[in-house]
Amino acid sequence: MTNLLSFPRLFSLLLWLAGGLVILFLIAPIIAIVPLSFNAEPFFTYPMPGLSLRWYREFFDSNVWQLALKNSIIVAVCATILSTFLGTLAAIGLSRPSCPARATLTAILISPMIVPVIVSAVGIYYAFAAIGLLNSLTGLVLAHTAIGAPFVVITVTATLASFDHNLMRAASSLGASPVEATLRIMLPIIAPGVASGALFAFVTSFDEVVIALFIAGSEERTLPRQMWSGVRETLSPTIAAVATLLILFSTLFLATIQWLQRRAERQKIAHRD
Repeated sequence: MTNLLSFPRLFSLLLWLAGGLVILFLIAPIIAIVPLSFNAEPFFTYPMPGLSLRWYREFFDSNVWQLALKNSIIVAVCATILSTFLGTLAAIGLSRPSCPARATLTAILISPMIVPVIVSAVGIYYAFAAIGLLNSLTGLVLAHTAIGAPFVVITVTATLASFDHNLMRAASSLGASPVEATLRIMLPIIAPGVASGALFAFVTSFDEVVIALFIAGSEERTLPRQMWSGVRETLSPTIAAVATLLILFSTLFLATIQWLQRRAERQKIAHRD
């Protein structure tokens, strides 16, 4: 009897141990880069001879790094606005019961997530070269909008799956126009899904490097592209400092997305009740 009772406990312990090892394997490279950003010496080595904030100061004092950060923020914000607007409209259209060829349209809209980024980058390069959008922030914004919009489509479509369309019919019967009903009834309900999609689009744009390598010029370098150039040209611990800041930034965004998803779930339960 004792063996039978202890076996589930042993199995549970082994399961937790295996899960912990998998998590450690996944985050070990991330954890390893953080201490190197405080290295006092201009090279990557363990053990570190001393600690210093020198590389963080270099990042904030460098005109090259600050220009890259500025470009990343401008491109990410603009691409997020466009992705959220276009992706939300597409998701609302796909959620309508009368939408024709819904599966085909959905597959086309989310194809940038499926096609390898290098393939998309080559296609965008040749398309933008023909219309003069290379080496410009405008071209980079449009390119990042194309890869960010599918995330908005997916998250908003998932949120709309539990939306009660009878609310729209009721608003219409009370004299509200389709636009007014959408703005006053639908959008407030699906707002957490829209916000989650916008955050995914922002992170996707902010971290993207392959497309930036193809279509951005020297004055339009984004932060990931500058990091890529730094790895190839001068391997400096400043890259580790920037990587640490990006880790903190991504963690904050992930926590925000989780909070929005929990809020959306609570709203679904509240509407069902």
